[in-house]
Amino acid sequence: MDGMLSQEEINALLNGVVGDTSEVDMTLTDAEKDAIGEISNISMGTSATTLSSLVNQRVVITAPVVEYAKWEDIAQSYDKPCVFIQIYYADGLDGNNILILKEKDVKVIADLMMGGEGEHVEGPLSDFHLSAISEAMNQMMGSAATSVSSMLETRVNISPPESQIVDMDTNVDGENIAEFLKDSFVRVSFRMQIGDLVDSVLMQLYPFEFAKDLYQRFISTTAYADKTPTKSATEPEAKEQAQAQPQPQAQQQPQMQPQGQGNNPYAGMQFQNPGGMPQTGQYMMQPMQDVNVSQVQFAPFMPTANMANAPENIDILMDVPLEVTVELGRTSKSIKDILDFTPGTIIELNRLAGEPIDVLVNGKYVAKGEVVVMEEAFGIRITEITKQTI
Repeated sequence: MDGMLSQEEINALLNGVVGDTSEVDMTLTDAEKDAIGEISNISMGTSATTLSSLVNQRVVITAPVVEYAKWEDIAQSYDKPCVFIQIYYADGLDGNNILILKEKDVKVIADLMMGGEGEHVEGPLSDFHLSAISEAMNQMMGSAATSVSSMLETRVNISPPESQIVDMDTNVDGENIAEFLKDSFVRVSFRMQIGDLVDSVLMQLYPFEFAKDLYQRFISTTAYADKTPTKSATEPEAKEQAQAQPQPQAQQQPQMQPQGQGNNPYAGMQFQNPGGMPQTGQYMMQPMQDVNVSQVQFAPFMPTANMANAPENIDILMDVPLEVTVELGRTSKSIKDILDFTPGTIIELNRLAGEPIDVLVNGKYVAKGEVVVMEEAFGIRITEITKQTI
């Protein structure tokens, strides 16, 4: 029975393997926290720019705070129904994270995206709000994934986000939302401001395994980048050796490099020595010592006789076509009202009957007028010329 393991030895090995795999490090070092915060700061900065263009408001997302959390901490922070947005990664990263937005914040963002003023926040959350916030998060996290791709030097793509309304009173452990919420996880908190309408907290939740993997990828990329200055640090030593060579060789170098050739021996020597001065200065100054320098002499400017005829050149522009638009009035309608349009629907404009209408030239307001009928066509009679365009 040489080479065969007994049943006791097999059980001991199996128990050892199970024990090793069940141990998960549920802590982060200070370096890991800093890296996660840096990644979140850059990605959310890009997301804020994207959200600003969607809602036509100034959006500010401040520097993140990275900490540990449990489901009880999240439940205490959000006492009303809120929205959980699940972000899954399709390429580049393996894992997911969750964004949490408050109920009012979702309603404000949805209303702004539909062209409103962000004031229609009454009523419960609906599928319309979830659809709007999913689209906003899709574009925000898509731009964030682009930033992460640049940092990690790998292509990162996300799947379409999934949004759901969560009531903290009925969800006691978060198990039906995401498996990692049952244990401790990483919480990154941001302060989000949208104009004067929103001043709230945006949260991003990471599983510990995903956070550690993100840190390893980030540190491996930055470690590679840190090797570049280390390599260039040895180049000043080689430069000092070149300076120690006899002076006649340095004086002959201008004859060996005609202008326009690509084999310039000074190319690529833009680093600095420990004293802070460019070491290329000693080489570049020598060829210029024999150059004669003098001030430029400009001829006095005298107006010519042809300038008197300059105003007549305005005739060149007289045949330039311009687009003239007559605006009868405007109004705003919701998508629901527009979908209810049928032949015969009357739309009320924001202008009283008989009130002068606006005349615009290339989109600029230039005059007011009144509608007239010329045979079988409408016309406009100018009644007032404005002196200030808008």
